[in-house]
Amino acid sequence: MGVPLPDKIQTAVITGGASGLGAQITRALHRAGYRVVIADILGDAALPLAQELDLAGETAVTATLDVADAGAIQALCDKCVERWGAVEVLVNNAARTKAEPVLDIAPDDFNAIMAVNAGGTFAASQIFGRHFKDRGYGRIVNLASLAGQNGGTATGAHYAASKGAILSLTKVFARDLAPFGVTCNAIAPGPMDSPMVHGIVPADRMEGFLANVPVGALGDMGFVAQMVCMLAGRDAGFVTGACWDVNGGLFMR
Repeated sequence: MGVPLPDKIQTAVITGGASGLGAQITRALHRAGYRVVIADILGDAALPLAQELDLAGETAVTATLDVADAGAIQALCDKCVERWGAVEVLVNNAARTKAEPVLDIAPDDFNAIMAVNAGGTFAASQIFGRHFKDRGYGRIVNLASLAGQNGGTATGAHYAASKGAILSLTKVFARDLAPFGVTCNAIAPGPMDSPMVHGIVPADRMEGFLANVPVGALGDMGFVAQMVCMLAGRDAGFVTGACWDVNGGLFMR
């Protein structure tokens, strides 16, 4: 038990890891020497990425996972422990988004997005957090958002509320797990050069959108992925409960 030995390969579970920012995070962690479990609601969609990283399927594997299903998260954790003995890193990246006016959001849509974004982060952090606590070591990295800090300008209220909840959950898990060698941090990206942002902001509106970003550009997903690697590292034990802002100057504090 205790802190993993330096020569032991660590296992990282990335939710929503098949595409977009999740895929960038998966690549960065694998490149840094982690075994990656690409957990995605569309399990087959993760196969090309897993084969790209390791055709033999030893250091990059896939798992079909709906993070709104706590039982499925527990089953994934159990399978990882059974196969490799432990998991060291959890990246809560899976999320749903939908841009619509607050007065038009149906209660069922609000609850569905909260269940995936906030509920999934809570359940995964709780389930893997128990495992980390028992081992005396673990790293949890949550993907929050600028929308959770400023209420969102291009996203829906349900998305913004869910990301704000993730920021609060990060502090709760960080506080409660700190005595056991487990850290929990969040990264709050602003608008990234990502499929999600391009799906929300049409090409003919992008120039005007960027005019409101102080640095005048979209963010680099690769840089966010490197931040995840930094927070997942063994030497990141003195950083917990923090929110790391990557927003081009849109939110300063």
